[in-house]
Amino acid sequence: MEAPGLVVGAALRAPPPPPPLPRSTRGAADRLLVFSREPRPRLAPLTRCYCSREGKGNARSKPHREGSNSVREWLIFVSLSRLNVKANNDQKSVICSDGFNFTDILHLNKQRLVAMEELKKLQDENKSLLQDIEVLETERQGFSIEIAESSRFSELLLRIDTMTISGMVGMTEASDLRKKVIDNRYMIHSVFSDIHHKQDTELLSELRLFLRKPAEKPLHVVHICSEMDPITSRGSLATYVTGLSSALQRKGNLVEVILPKYAGINEDVIHCLRKAEADYESYYGGRWHKNRIWTGISSGVSLTLIEPVQLSYFDRDMLRGYPDDFERFSYFSRASLDYIVKSRKQPDVLHVHNWETAIVGPLFWDIFAHQGLGNTRILLTCQDLTLQCLEVPNMLELCGLDPHKLHRPDRLQDNSETNLVNVLKGGIVYSNKVLLMSSTLPRDMAIQGLGHGLEATLTTHKEKVLVASHGLDGELWDPSKDIYLPQRYSPNDIEGKSFCRKALKRRLGLHSGSSVVFGCICNGDSNTDGLREAVRVALHGGAQVIFMENKGPVMNSTVQALKEELKGDRVMFVEIYDEALEHLIFAGSDIFLCSSFYDPSLQIAMRAIKYGSAPVQINFPSNGSRQTEWHDYPSTALSQYIISTYGDVSLSQALDGIKNSPSQWDWRIKDAMSKVLSWDAECYDLHWEAYSVIRKL
Repeated sequence: MEAPGLVVGAALRAPPPPPPLPRSTRGAADRLLVFSREPRPRLAPLTRCYCSREGKGNARSKPHREGSNSVREWLIFVSLSRLNVKANNDQKSVICSDGFNFTDILHLNKQRLVAMEELKKLQDENKSLLQDIEVLETERQGFSIEIAESSRFSELLLRIDTMTISGMVGMTEASDLRKKVIDNRYMIHSVFSDIHHKQDTELLSELRLFLRKPAEKPLHVVHICSEMDPITSRGSLATYVTGLSSALQRKGNLVEVILPKYAGINEDVIHCLRKAEADYESYYGGRWHKNRIWTGISSGVSLTLIEPVQLSYFDRDMLRGYPDDFERFSYFSRASLDYIVKSRKQPDVLHVHNWETAIVGPLFWDIFAHQGLGNTRILLTCQDLTLQCLEVPNMLELCGLDPHKLHRPDRLQDNSETNLVNVLKGGIVYSNKVLLMSSTLPRDMAIQGLGHGLEATLTTHKEKVLVASHGLDGELWDPSKDIYLPQRYSPNDIEGKSFCRKALKRRLGLHSGSSVVFGCICNGDSNTDGLREAVRVALHGGAQVIFMENKGPVMNSTVQALKEELKGDRVMFVEIYDEALEHLIFAGSDIFLCSSFYDPSLQIAMRAIKYGSAPVQINFPSNGSRQTEWHDYPSTALSQYIISTYGDVSLSQALDGIKNSPSQWDWRIKDAMSKVLSWDAECYDLHWEAYSVIRKL
């Protein structure tokens, strides 16, 4: 059979004219390309590319910039035009008897490869420019905050001068006020607000209250933990450590964080990262091991990374989930304490987190308290009591502890499996204070509802148990200054949210109509049945639904199960985590699906509220009824607001509110956006209470 002939010219049909280059970029493009004066060959029309419906793409993509696609198409068109002109002028055709032109085809393929290489270079340059813009934006925000703090301090001193001249205060009081302000400069920004619009009498009243307030010595806090956002992050602990550390530092306290140096650590977000010139040794397994020390700064907080020289405990793909996790983190805990002693640090508080560093408590009191740390106290935070780490008692010998001394009911012996030791229980017993993270439950209910077998231990040590909540990172999660959004907005100017909704639909290839958008960030704990029911309600109401995989190494089973079941052009799955897209999903969604308001951190709900999206629980029956018996027990003002505002709102009711009462719904959204959700609010006060009590012990 004769092979069918190929018509080369078919690829050169007349296209529509290339998209016009935006005016602001024409000069730059003219400098990049040298145009041929030969007639432009005819090329196949270019197609605008969107993210695939499966959401695959660069896991760390940068903020989308409107107009960048049109520039890219224009550059591709001109580059291919130039290359094909050269091909037509420089090459001689070799045509077979059946009319097949081998030379032209081979040459065009070669030239297309060259064009793709040029395109790749342009994309790399574009990516580099976006990264530079992001860095400059971050620096600008930090500089603006610094200027604002300095301005408030200066204005306060000048107002004291005018009060003195007017005779409102005498010379002695004015001198005392100035000294108090100067000595507490670090906290002026958080204590005094809106100075410029206050009358002298009102401001003087605040100054006198401030003068009588006892001076508080700044705290030196050292966190020993397994993760910190954005350096290495797997769960709520990472954002907690970053948010709390930054808030403490803004109040004038000295904060340091000690982390393992994982192989996959994000070094790009660590400023001034450097390896210390000298190593140090720590004890483990009957011998002393060398450790490298790396130092840097992240989110304005001092950072120390410990890297074992001889052991490969942290040279792995995942943070945890290995059979030798106890050895890994007990080594790190012991190495952290050895580092603190050998560096002559004397912190007020060692703040440890979850089971991974709970062993610091027994180590500290049995070995290190008498090595220059007599005034240091231990604070343990429990994000999740379900993970406790049970081990055979002899394993305690690895880090220098005596198993015979600790394998007792009142110490580390597990309450159920008495032949084992419970590491988290040891942290509770040996800490001076214990923080249970819950945004909705008071202490007694948290002990009984979150204990997971440790209820008896928590009850025994009830006097040192406190309940605290998470805050929201106000620098990272704020639509009025979010660098990932194509247009920013605020409660007073919310037009940008509509623009972000359109940009989100365009990026994911969704129909650009006026339909309501449901957003959902899935994790391994997401309720599959609840999500399935939520999608049914959303689609019945004409909405579009976007699921995105949460930050993590592998796709979780919830996303996989839903993707196989739910089909259609109004359901979108983004399987690879993308930080920029996550921000756009919050900004572009009208309703955000939350697993439960029992979530200790309430991060999803708070982000949704801040970005003008209504958080709605998905664990509701098909008849729309709600379990309300826990509504009377919120532990914080924030949780009380979220529960009272959104706790009884079903998905159907939320859809009806958006469609049938838009003015009332918009007012509710704007009112929620104006709430203070950051770490500088209520959650900081709860943590400061724990620190203050510890300092007096």
